Amino acid sequence: MTSRKLISICVPVYNEEDNIRPLYERVRTVMSQLEQRYDYEVLFTDNRSEDRTFERLATLALEDKRVRVIRFSRNFGFQRSILANYVNARGAAAVQLDCDLQDPPELIVEFLRRWEEGYAVVYGVRGNRPAENPFLFGLRRFFYRLIDALSEDTLPHDAGDFRLIDRRVIEELRHVRDQQPYLRGLIAAMGFRQIGIPYNRASRERGSSKFSFWRLLGLALDGILHHSIVPLRLATAVGFVMCGLAFLGALYFLIARTFGADWPEGWASLSVLVLFSIGLNALLLGIIGEYIGRIFKNVRPMPLVIIDDVIDHGHGLSQTSTDQTSLLPDIDSKVTRLDSPHKASGA
Repeated sequence: MTSRKLISICVPVYNEEDNIRPLYERVRTVMSQLEQRYDYEVLFTDNRSEDRTFERLATLALEDKRVRVIRFSRNFGFQRSILANYVNARGAAAVQLDCDLQDPPELIVEFLRRWEEGYAVVYGVRGNRPAENPFLFGLRRFFYRLIDALSEDTLPHDAGDFRLIDRRVIEELRHVRDQQPYLRGLIAAMGFRQIGIPYNRASRERGSSKFSFWRLLGLALDGILHHSIVPLRLATAVGFVMCGLAFLGALYFLIARTFGADWPEGWASLSVLVLFSIGLNALLLGIIGEYIGRIFKNVRPMPLVIIDDVIDHGHGLSQTSTDQTSLLPDIDSKVTRLDSPHKASGA
């Protein structure tokens, strides 16, 4: 009998206590349809939630040994949480799935079918986004196309983090030490055979989004700076243009004075030009500073994440627990405490 392939369902969470159980039930329903061909695990990475998320994850892990939980020592951010999830996945393939259920777990079936056809990366291409602000929706679409235009790599449009990646991609991600990873572009730039699957996102039914406008703007900035040096080239070009204009202005002034032109003092004009020059220099230095700041973060010897708690039954237990009366008292005994931070690098 051919052994079944293990599929890792990777779910980063932060303050999602009301979504844990609904997500698990839908994933279990989907994967039960595929049980003749696949085993699966559900790996949650908890970004140090402040509600009862970890408690509910622990209870769930005691009910089903296929559920693994990794809890960080603090909130390390969404992208680093996804990356840590990938590198801790044990499956022949890993599917990243948000806990808010806006991305349908039912699409995993199609992802796996495409994976079996030989695609190393299968990603969802977002269509309609119900209940989203039209301005924000348009801004997202503009960003995807902007970063693709600026990037030296071909990046997919309207693709988020809902994707399946092959084991080969996971092994490459294990080498990443970026403190501000942009996984959508990083995985797209790796090559391999990739394909997008269109789908429509659902509305969030429980909880609230953790992404404010400014956090989305920061993610967009990470995407541009990770995949393009065009802003640096633009800064250089603007510098040349300004120097050229200054030279032409000086030349015009000298010629005019030679022919007896009488210039008014023009303190207002001079002040505006000086302030404009100062602002322009600050902008260009800011662009350079963004790149230097990322270099600084990446040369520091810091781990990707620090893992505080781990709930992992291993491979030798039954899949589900039928005795529900003693689950909560056993939670702490199933948690591995990593008290020494240097032991807990997530990569």
